[in-house]
Amino acid sequence: MRADETYIKVEGQWRYLYRAVDKQGRTVDFLLSKNRDRAAAVSFLKKAIGNNEAPEKITLDGGRASHQAVAELKAEGILPAQTLVRTSKYLNNLIEQDHRMVKQRCYLMLWFKTFGNAEVTLSGIELANKIKKGQFDTSEITGAGAMVLQVWEAVIAA
Repeated sequence: MRADETYIKVEGQWRYLYRAVDKQGRTVDFLLSKNRDRAAAVSFLKKAIGNNEAPEKITLDGGRASHQAVAELKAEGILPAQTLVRTSKYLNNLIEQDHRMVKQRCYLMLWFKTFGNAEVTLSGIELANKIKKGQFDTSEITGAGAMVLQVWEAVIAA
């Protein structure tokens, strides 16, 4: 798992979008937070691990809060003690490039007016990116003559 955070402007202030991708570039999870601290990093990692399985390796940037969060999760037993934690500027290029797709969409909207709207919109953007990456199986709902709106409604309902 490769985890990183990026800045998103909400209500005229910079907020933090935590994101994680796997080795193949598939989205693992994301979390929008008002703060960039240990508590936010712990919350994000717990969410990512809860929705997926515990990773064997975690690649982080140089941020101290993320490293403290991983140490805390190891101490609590949520992460196995043998989980390898790496800090590499180049291994995180994959997630940095993935941030670009999200930020391009947000920039076109001139950012967000409320935190709640930002969470909902970012969820939709992440869902669209998962579909584009092939992470969401649409084979059952896409048949001959299926309209984009029908596919989208079926995805939202699932």
